[in-house]
Amino acid sequence: MTGERDLSDPLADVTIEPATPDDRLDALRILDAAMLETDAEAVGDRIAVEDVLVARSTRTGGVVGALVAVRPDPDRLHVDAVAVRRTRRGRGIGSALVAAAVDRGESDPAVETVSARFDAELTAFYEALGFSVDIEGADEGRRVGRRSA
Repeated sequence: MTGERDLSDPLADVTIEPATPDDRLDALRILDAAMLETDAEAVGDRIAVEDVLVARSTRTGGVVGALVAVRPDPDRLHVDAVAVRRTRRGRGIGSALVAAAVDRGESDPAVETVSARFDAELTAFYEALGFSVDIEGADEGRRVGRRSA
């Protein structure tokens, strides 16, 4: 039937795209709701260089997830924060955001590595996305994952 959502594909009504300045507040709200520390000004700066990605509902146009990447070194893209609205969690949106960030790193000839720092309970999540996880030297239960671009 036309107009019905494909329930077999949880991402059927979501697109992943670079955030626009109009998405800044929505992205900050999602990150804040997930209790992730983010600097509002830095998020605006990252949007300007297309290092913030959003997951947008094709049905409502609303932002349902956000990812902020930074470039601590010229050859590294680092996933600084990723969050999904509570009502949309567990549907692959976070994975799609991280995969899109990896794709961006792979398409940028200057980027050799995509990295992320995350809580230990997310180790399987990042390993499933192809990151090699370093548990040596982890502080406060945090891990570092790296993936060659």
